[in-house]
Amino acid sequence: MTLRVGVVGGGQLARMMIAPAVELGIELRVLAETGGMSATLAATSVGDYHDAETVLAFAREVDVVTFDHEHVPQPVLRALVDAGVAVHPGPDALQYAQDKLLMRARLTELGMPQPDWAAVSDAAGLQDFLDTHGGRAVVKTPRGGYDGKGVRVVGAATEAEDWFAALAEDAHGGQLLVEELVEFRRELSQQVARRPSGDVIAYPVVETIQRDGVCAEVIAPAPQLSTRLAEVAAMVGTTIANGLAVTGMLAVELFETTDERVLVNELAMRPHNSGHWSQDGAVTDQFEQHLRAVLDLPLGDPSPRQPYTVMVNILGGPAAGDIDERFGAVMAEHPAVKIHTYGKAPRPGRKVGHVNAVGDDLDDAVYDARAAAAFFAD
Repeated sequence: MTLRVGVVGGGQLARMMIAPAVELGIELRVLAETGGMSATLAATSVGDYHDAETVLAFAREVDVVTFDHEHVPQPVLRALVDAGVAVHPGPDALQYAQDKLLMRARLTELGMPQPDWAAVSDAAGLQDFLDTHGGRAVVKTPRGGYDGKGVRVVGAATEAEDWFAALAEDAHGGQLLVEELVEFRRELSQQVARRPSGDVIAYPVVETIQRDGVCAEVIAPAPQLSTRLAEVAAMVGTTIANGLAVTGMLAVELFETTDERVLVNELAMRPHNSGHWSQDGAVTDQFEQHLRAVLDLPLGDPSPRQPYTVMVNILGGPAAGDIDERFGAVMAEHPAVKIHTYGKAPRPGRKVGHVNAVGDDLDDAVYDARAAAAFFAD
């Protein structure tokens, strides 16, 4: 009998599940927000994921429901569970990816290494935190932020007054998350996969390079990472996956500090940009792994195929024309580079694709990936 996986959300993560689903004989169905989205090849439904009846109607046609993003409201998730739908990851886990204040509190209970943090409900509380943390801090809206949105570095409480005013009007208590401004040498990501039956595997730790709050490059595995920190990162990822009962892929974004610690920055409970390298660089890529995990199938080998893989995002795309018009030139100049596009129209700052370069020499892989991605920019 064919296994059927339903993905809520029609973005590029759902799109990149299509190929491994075909290879495994899995029927992939997608509930897209609108027509013509990245995952249109598998979009069997179009509808509002905020509407419980719409999502329930979609879910009745599949064996398990998973997600392209973490934005499905908790009442909709709970309605799925109450209807007997297999939901992976479930609402009890997803709440910690949806609300950063809940995440920080739960990770504190689990004893995970984190920046100092506090929930603040007004400017006075924020100023108190600033006064005890060197006069600068990171302020985040608890819900809805991504790719640098909903994040500010502030040196005075007045710099977040508009956020306090907006949050005071919603149903979440009017609180912001404030965190110490961490001195870090680089950002890392630890991905793990967990089955509903409890098996967990960890991918190699990778280095992520951010530009303007957006992931621009990933190097796998993270170069010059000590064995001790690699083991700590894997322990952190595994502990969080088990402690939050995550099912599917989990990405734990980390800071590697200047005093040789790792601190948890944020979580994503789905395939993640920091794992795109695995499509061409790992024995089992994150998209196949996610499908295996949510179906409670044996997990695949996460080992690297080559000493290094470098992923570079295509951000924005060409100012004129389509991305595919550049394929010929890229392929001629960099025949070993793998190109992955998302079916999105070019737009400044938008993630419209990525390239992967693999090899024995890190400098060569970095050059190839960057040069290939540059063909798509003007």
